Amino acid sequence: QVQLVESGGDLVQAGGSLRLSCAASGRTFSTYAVGWFRQAPGTEREFVAAISWSGLSTRYADAVNGRFTVSRDTAKNTLYLQMNSLKPEDTAVYYCAAGDLFSSGSAPSASVIDYWGQGTQVTVSS
Repeated sequence: QVQLVESGGDLVQAGGSLRLSCAASGRTFSTYAVGWFRQAPGTEREFVAAISWSGLSTRYADAVNGRFTVSRDTAKNTLYLQMNSLKPEDTAVYYCAAGDLFSSGSAPSASVIDYWGQGTQVTVSS
């Protein structure tokens, strides 16, 4: 079992930055690829970023590539998402996730996730 708890969501102006954290517990966390999804009202939950269990591989959605950076601290069992140059369209609930995030050649879907956090709200004002 893996438990995930996000923090760091906030209201920020367009162009600003924010860092999300995800504290993980459970013996198998270090063996999972982990990442972030987001969901805006009335939309499907969509992939944002992922990092492999080793930390050596990352992947990003086209919409955030170059602006967001995903990282993990295995010693602290914590996942991070550094978000820069935020846009109003980044407004969503952001979810930490653990699962098979690197097998698919296309953006991972929510169906490959084994564990979810409860979500943290990010709001970007224009």
